[in-house]
Amino acid sequence: MGKVTGAGEDWLSDGLDVAGADCGLWVPGVDYVAGWRGAREAADRLNRALLGAGLELSEARAVASTNEEGRGVVRVTGWPDAVDRLAGLLERLTHGDGGAA
Repeated sequence: MGKVTGAGEDWLSDGLDVAGADCGLWVPGVDYVAGWRGAREAADRLNRALLGAGLELSEARAVASTNEEGRGVVRVTGWPDAVDRLAGLLERLTHGDGGAA
């Protein structure tokens, strides 16, 4: 898998901070790395799809994380207008089939 980037590298400090109230201390003995690796692969795949759909990672992106049990979590974060465009794309994809994947 290749490195996922948008236009430039300023998306790393664009204000779309995902470190919220659920970020806590690590618990000894919990394997956070394994969960994060799986989440990172899924987030990279989604980020490539977002770029392919014409979104910039400075507007919307998937971010890998783990929960307190070490399970991988992927969060989608973005500015409201970009997320609205993403929702429109997904709605058009699912139109007429009840949203079945």
